Amino acid sequence: MPPRDPLAGEREAALFALGVVTILNFLNYIDRFILAAVLPRVKSELVLTDFQLGLLANVFLVTYFVTSPLFGALGDRLSRPRLMSAGVTAWSMATAAAGFTADFVQLLIARAWVGIGEAAYATISPALLSDYFPRSQRGRAFAVFYVAIPVGSAAGFLLGGTLERAFGWRAAFYAVGLPGIVLALLALRVPDPVRGATEEPSSLGRGRRDSQRADAPGEGFSTRTLSDLFRNKAYVGTVLGYAAYTFALGGLAFFMPTYFERVRGLELARADFIVGGVTVLAGLSGTFLGGYLGDWMAARVQSGQLWLSGLSSIAAVIPAWLALTVASSPTYIVWFFLAEFLLFLSTGPVNVMIVSVVPPAARARSMAVSIFTIHLFGDAISPPIIGWLADTHGLARAVLIVPVAIAISGFVWTATARIPN
Repeated sequence: MPPRDPLAGEREAALFALGVVTILNFLNYIDRFILAAVLPRVKSELVLTDFQLGLLANVFLVTYFVTSPLFGALGDRLSRPRLMSAGVTAWSMATAAAGFTADFVQLLIARAWVGIGEAAYATISPALLSDYFPRSQRGRAFAVFYVAIPVGSAAGFLLGGTLERAFGWRAAFYAVGLPGIVLALLALRVPDPVRGATEEPSSLGRGRRDSQRADAPGEGFSTRTLSDLFRNKAYVGTVLGYAAYTFALGGLAFFMPTYFERVRGLELARADFIVGGVTVLAGLSGTFLGGYLGDWMAARVQSGQLWLSGLSSIAAVIPAWLALTVASSPTYIVWFFLAEFLLFLSTGPVNVMIVSVVPPAARARSMAVSIFTIHLFGDAISPPIIGWLADTHGLARAVLIVPVAIAISGFVWTATARIPN
């Protein structure tokens, strides 16, 4: 029997890891968006205001970004598969528990624990993938991983709408939460690669010098670690643009089914179907195309991944505005699809940019700081702001803040892409 090719084994391990973390990311976004799908029913049964509905999204994101630095530091020191498995278990149990809640405070606590569990997973999984795939293949690998965002989000909307209509809104939380406890075992089967294993020699050498200065594994977060990140102009600009992008996308995703029901006069199940269908089609095509275009542009233009993100966001401004202002159907659905397609083009490239402009030993921490920042200034505040504006001025006007945030993200990214690395 001929000896087994070690490179083939490494390739199989990389593909297995990619498959597992993508499945778990798919579940992640189902659990995240199941609440948005049943929001009007939760509002009526628990007698909540739009501002309180926004706080349900806010508390999830606050615990998510507040605990991300902790898990980022742990992810650069401890077993990443074990940390991911613990996170999946925690968020799945909390999602199922949401179905048992009897008032606003109980539901708030359940959603807070979902945020903690997802923080343990989301800070670590991109860094893990970066150590499996070299820079030349990273955009495509991230495209597969991040395609779980639109597909999982769409599944959350569709499952939520279907289960709510058949069994009530509480059943939706039971159905999507409990399977995650079993799937968490998959994460334990993923090997933990050597940090920086796939870096090219020149890049790896630079990463080692930087690591010895401020980012050595096991050091955790320190003033030097944060100082190095804040002095990295490419990193800072990418994350700030990402915050504006997340503000827009988070607010849009959370309130869109409610917007279609209240402003467009659709039934909730129909609204969930439209949001889910558009999200999965635009997300699949946009995320996959963005991954390939990002790698293609990065090979030809400095900061090609970021140029793609910035230009696609600028192009999405007008379609987003028209989707929220044009009254005729199905015209507003077409504009909604085009806006989401353009926004999803940047899903993989912007995250590739974040992990590629920092040393390998600091990747989990760079993702943690990114998560903290984009949610603190992004979707942690956009749902309450939109909810407050809806209570005072109506939901139709409140959502118009979304295209403004999209424009800011595009201009920040294109300005950052001009900075020499």
